[in-house]
Amino acid sequence: MRFNGYILFGLLALVMLTGCGNFEWFPGKPVITTKTLPDAVIGAPYSQTLSATDGKSPYTWTVSGSLPAGLTLSSSGVLSGTPAPGSTTGTFTVTVTDSANPAGSASQQLTITIPGATTIQMGGAIQGKNPAFTNASTATVSTFAGIAGTPGSNNGAGTAATFNFPIGITTDGTNLYLADSVNNTIRQIVIATGAVTTVAGDATANAGSTDGTGAAATFNTPSGITTDGTNLYVADTANSTIRQIAIATGVVTTIAGNPAVIGGSADGAGAAATFDTPYGITTDGINLYVADTNNSTIRKIVIATKVVTTIAGSVGATGSADGPGSAASFYNPRGITTDGINLYVADTNNSTIRKIVIAGNVVTTVAGSAGNPASADGIGIAAGFNFPCGITTDGTNLYVTDTSNNTIRKITLTTKAVTTTAGTAGTPGITNGTGAAALFDTPSGATTDGISLYVSDEANHTIRRIK
Repeated sequence: MRFNGYILFGLLALVMLTGCGNFEWFPGKPVITTKTLPDAVIGAPYSQTLSATDGKSPYTWTVSGSLPAGLTLSSSGVLSGTPAPGSTTGTFTVTVTDSANPAGSASQQLTITIPGATTIQMGGAIQGKNPAFTNASTATVSTFAGIAGTPGSNNGAGTAATFNFPIGITTDGTNLYLADSVNNTIRQIVIATGAVTTVAGDATANAGSTDGTGAAATFNTPSGITTDGTNLYVADTANSTIRQIAIATGVVTTIAGNPAVIGGSADGAGAAATFDTPYGITTDGINLYVADTNNSTIRKIVIATKVVTTIAGSVGATGSADGPGSAASFYNPRGITTDGINLYVADTNNSTIRKIVIAGNVVTTVAGSAGNPASADGIGIAAGFNFPCGITTDGTNLYVTDTSNNTIRKITLTTKAVTTTAGTAGTPGITNGTGAAALFDTPSGATTDGISLYVSDEANHTIRRIK
């Protein structure tokens, strides 16, 4: 009986403490029970829900590190999306936070494997592998070709070669190709040696629109260039045409637009379509996508048929509205790239970076604030740009030539975090160096071979390498 009395006394004491409100039980910290994830397949929808125990739900989930391009983590713990072409195996850290006790959190490193994922030719660059630098402190800038402040048209190796306001730049992983705008030529640079040659056009000839082979072809202020690894495609800006160059032969043909009709916006096949000062161009290997700058629209060209359609924006209606197709508006967009699922556009006069989902042509703003040129780093619309002209992607990040800021910016696609990789806003120059110590003057185009980032430093008449 005495033993039972002790038990009864203890129970009464516990009830009294609880009833007085002086005792409150907190659950322990959450424990993540998801330890492994299934493999993902490029182009196939993926969805996995992360799980945790203990703590108190609902939990809030966040991620740091590199998810495979095309995948995202929701705050409720759902990993979903479709791995983009060029996506590679990603290792990242997820963190779960207890809703009842924000100080209680747990983290777990996870990996999503993409078997057989390799680098691919996409968007005029090599995707599936990030350049060697990770941030401004490791981004070393050097002059790869050309002589700062010395315009010219000489071929040669590295700094023995000269350019005259180079703008667009693309790569097949072995060579760089660039639109040497004032020379009205297309140039090639062998990445391994820095040797520069002229692929098409003649710097000593007058501007023109003649098709032909090599130097027999003429251009008029070519600005944009991309490649699928077999052909080059050029936005021949002042001719308002799109040109194709067979890499193996140097044969130049006009595949869309009519140089006799400047300032048009008609859709149609080949020469029946018209453009108004197209500046940027990219390809997914099946279609070309063109930033038709003075029309403030984005155009699509089916390579096989040369049929041109307008997929986003409305002719003559400049603006910054998001939305599907013609409900969206742009303001003199210039740069454009793709990861095969989305298009990314440097909407130059809006000072923003836009995204177009290819499947439905829905336009959203990724980063920057329309009409508010600035230079701040930040997340999404909290970041500022100043008339960005060039854009490329490695499949995981965007790299932007922030032209009027004279800087190179990086946007992490999964988080929309914008950082400055190299250059100092408001300070043009020719200096090589690391991060902010390096200076640019009107950087206009960018591409990556998966090892380095290459920038056409337009007003310096040089090609710069960041690695």
